[in-house]
Amino acid sequence: MLTPSQTFHQLSLFETDLLLQLDAADPLLLLAAEIPWDEFDDAFSVHYAKGIGAPSKPIRLMVGLLILKQLENLSDEAVVLQWKRNPYYQAFCGMKEFQRTLPCHSTELVHFRGRIGAEGFDRIFRMSVDLHGEAALEDAVHIDTTVHEKNITYPTDSKLAIKIINRLNKLAKVHDIQQRRTFIKEVKSLRLAIRHFRHAAKRAKAKRALKRLRTIAGILIRELRRQLPQHCLFERYQQDFLLYERVLKQQPKDANKIYSLHEPQVYCVAKGKDHKQYEYGSKASIASTAKGNLIVGVVNHDQNMHDSHTLPEILHHVEASRGKAVKQAVCDRGYRGKREVNGTNIVLPGKALKQDSRYQKDKKRKQCKRRAAIEPIIGHLKSDYRMARNYLKGAIGDRINLLMAACAWNLKQLLLAIFLLFFRVRNMQITPI
Repeated sequence: MLTPSQTFHQLSLFETDLLLQLDAADPLLLLAAEIPWDEFDDAFSVHYAKGIGAPSKPIRLMVGLLILKQLENLSDEAVVLQWKRNPYYQAFCGMKEFQRTLPCHSTELVHFRGRIGAEGFDRIFRMSVDLHGEAALEDAVHIDTTVHEKNITYPTDSKLAIKIINRLNKLAKVHDIQQRRTFIKEVKSLRLAIRHFRHAAKRAKAKRALKRLRTIAGILIRELRRQLPQHCLFERYQQDFLLYERVLKQQPKDANKIYSLHEPQVYCVAKGKDHKQYEYGSKASIASTAKGNLIVGVVNHDQNMHDSHTLPEILHHVEASRGKAVKQAVCDRGYRGKREVNGTNIVLPGKALKQDSRYQKDKKRKQCKRRAAIEPIIGHLKSDYRMARNYLKGAIGDRINLLMAACAWNLKQLLLAIFLLFFRVRNMQITPI
């Protein structure tokens, strides 16, 4: 049994401020000292109005939370809670005294992302590149593409039809529209019949169930179209109905299919992997320096295009983010068809030319072998920096998540460099007995 003196923590009368007790050599605090927070204050202050509404949160706090979220692979809710518990996080975000309350509600991060937009996150990414100085200005870069998967369920025609039916029933209930029939019980039985698509003897039954689901969805759409004009709501939901009709009419072999109702811009990418033949999201191009493995350019593509067609856009972003054009880009065989793009020489693996000297052959071979270093970078972006599954809404959410993942990678490299430098200096100060 604990006594009252053991149960309650008694503060010292001469206790100093908690932030003054932190390790000044901690890499996170040293990184905070390098980041130009004033530039973010000047750039993002235009998104706020003086004297209107509640006082806004400090811009450094919001930017710091977004950086910590990506660095530590946390959700919006988790990073706000961890900020309250971790004094180093608070110092990183510019707090002078220890805070015992949450910095903000997690939804305020959503509003802040909407305020600054993709251009604001591009500025944060450029900051992560500029912090590395000359190391980011290498003449050669490695370029590769990957699939930036979206947070959607595996798409099937039956799933989409059932979701459309549920949405239409919910719409009628919200606006108190009397329906002749909701088909809820029938949809439950049809959902069970859909499971037999892979069973040869019951496939016909599953096909009839899918056809019936589409018929039910069509019935509900037509009924609501007759009822909504009476409630002056037809124009408000007309675009949704057009999307539903397009989904119900699409066939397995159609091009430009809709795979998700809440993310209609998502497209299917076939990568040929054994464990995952198809991935649903968007294609992303990533460019890293040949020696330092720093990410100097990222682009999210709205369309599923051939890898060679993505080169102009990613090379332009590299030049814009670091202020220097690329002289040489080393790519894999998926970029066949391009040898030069806007003055940049494209190096592809292949048979050596007869006119090449032995030095040129060896140099090209080493460059192509070194290009494989970008593969683990993409793996770390997905496993450590929230690129495995994107939870942000829309095409702009794809771009924001990609920029912040690349920013977190660059900042992590800087944190490791700070740690190694401090470790070496500390070892040099230790003298043998």
